[in-house]
Amino acid sequence: MYMPAHFEENRPEVLHRLIAEQPFGALITHGPNGLDANHLPFEFDAQPVPGGSDAAPAHSHGILRAHVARANPVWQEVAANPEALVIFQGPAAYISPTWYPSKHETHRQVPTYNYMVVHAHGRITVRDDEAFVRGLVARLTRKMEAGEAVPWKMGDAPADYIAQMLGAIVGLEIEVTRLVGKWKLGQNKEAADRRGAAEALLARTADEQKAVGQAMLDAPPAF
Repeated sequence: MYMPAHFEENRPEVLHRLIAEQPFGALITHGPNGLDANHLPFEFDAQPVPGGSDAAPAHSHGILRAHVARANPVWQEVAANPEALVIFQGPAAYISPTWYPSKHETHRQVPTYNYMVVHAHGRITVRDDEAFVRGLVARLTRKMEAGEAVPWKMGDAPADYIAQMLGAIVGLEIEVTRLVGKWKLGQNKEAADRRGAAEALLARTADEQKAVGQAMLDAPPAF
């Protein structure tokens, strides 16, 4: 990923927060037919319990867990090449040149997109066991259902049906060896132009636009 220094975000707590808030990631692998992409909800464990079965080595940046359909060949293909990249896309928004005060003075501005993204590099281990996938599905369900008035839980469905569904999926565990964050938020712009664009986004109705606008105000400038 192209990374000008002023867009680099390397604070672990910031990167972890984006993954937690945007857990639907794109898993990129390299199989016998070339590059492959699978879009999956992930569980991220930044600090696995030392000594546990899912513990991360000291040099790792945490563990990502997900599951795929047993019919999906990716879990068999990664055995030969376990290197993987997972992309977590945060809020993004179009930036109009008209929002920059300097545009109206010099007309030397162009459109762009501002965004936040995390790339998690790591190595995949296939976890084809019922206990792993059951625990993972239960935790993901609790997280995703937390905002519901009456959260669905696995116990709501017949036990034999749940067993059948769990048998149709395979677990994946990724030891994260590198986290790369890019926060492209106009840090290379003059303060007045950044503020003008941020205020324009904050005046919009979409939550994603507002999130980018606030992030622009919070990010330190490049100069």
